[in-house]
Amino acid sequence: MSVDAPPSTLSFTAPRETVATVLQAVGRAVSSRSSVQILGGILLRTDNGSVEAAATDMELSLRATIDAKIAGEGAVVVPGRVLLDIVRVLPPGEVTFAQLSGESMMSITCGSASYRVHTYDATDFPELPTAADGETHSLPPAPFFDTLATVGKAASRDESRPVLTGILIRLAGNRLVMAATDSYRLSVKESPIELPPGLELDAVVPARALNEVARLGAGAGDSSLELAVQQNQIIFGYSGMWLSARRIDGQFPNYEQLKPDSFEAEMRASRDELGEVVRRVAVLAQRNTALRLGLSEGQLSLRSQTQDVGEAEETMPVSFTGEPIEIGFNPAFFLEGLESVDSDEVVLRLINPLRPGLISDGSDDFWYLIMPIRLAS
Repeated sequence: MSVDAPPSTLSFTAPRETVATVLQAVGRAVSSRSSVQILGGILLRTDNGSVEAAATDMELSLRATIDAKIAGEGAVVVPGRVLLDIVRVLPPGEVTFAQLSGESMMSITCGSASYRVHTYDATDFPELPTAADGETHSLPPAPFFDTLATVGKAASRDESRPVLTGILIRLAGNRLVMAATDSYRLSVKESPIELPPGLELDAVVPARALNEVARLGAGAGDSSLELAVQQNQIIFGYSGMWLSARRIDGQFPNYEQLKPDSFEAEMRASRDELGEVVRRVAVLAQRNTALRLGLSEGQLSLRSQTQDVGEAEETMPVSFTGEPIEIGFNPAFFLEGLESVDSDEVVLRLINPLRPGLISDGSDDFWYLIMPIRLAS
């Protein structure tokens, strides 16, 4: 007499490529440092005819659905890195995930490949915020992603000042403003955007979270960008992916007060040409040495020198007004400022060698304030 196998709980089958795409995206929220074991896993849940994959490190969470054939409903948490490594090397074809009732193991089969992986109890997985918990708004994605790409690099990575690791987002009156700073440079971009009536937002969102939002937009289709704002969370949805992040508490620097009222000198040059010259000269700006800019009528001289390495110098024609000036900047920060300009011409405004310089496209919609490096005489 045969004994029936215990009934299956979670069980579904999907194309390997579909599973890999979703799990690789969701897996970016898996915690790699937490001592809480469950945060190192990916939640798989079958419910109401769909499969949801989710991960969180308690600061950032990512959720998505997998288009699959469902044979049994349930939920389980699978160690994230192990699951990703398995899915990455599976052969093409259909993948079946199944967990038997009463067992803390999941089977993964694809063609002749078969795995059994230890799992965690899904009841221990944190409850994640969802857009259904509040009002959701639809935004046109292009201005949001373009503005984010412009300012994002200026955010700080220094966790000792948490507010600077975020990006300020302001939405009001069909205008979007984003600002980011690491205290060495400040990037501000204002863009027109069509907002739902009454939507206003003033929040500092972790740059890491917004970088993941930008990843979602990299494969942009025609989807709208969904936005839900909760008391201490902000939720973004795009192309079937949902991301939630904690808003950062603290006072973001008043960027309007930091922008100088007037300047003593102004340079205008081809953005692309200047960028190429900076890249060439910066090769020998090593060990945190400055990129030296010498400006005089009709000419810009760029020079870098690193002790025991060498020096480089190049000149290019520019339009310049003001008294001759020499000033030094961090070459990487200066180049990122140039790359943020969305026009053929870049404008550099200066006060003196010890005051910040301002890079822009000549309008008030974007500006990039950069601190100078004191030059040795």
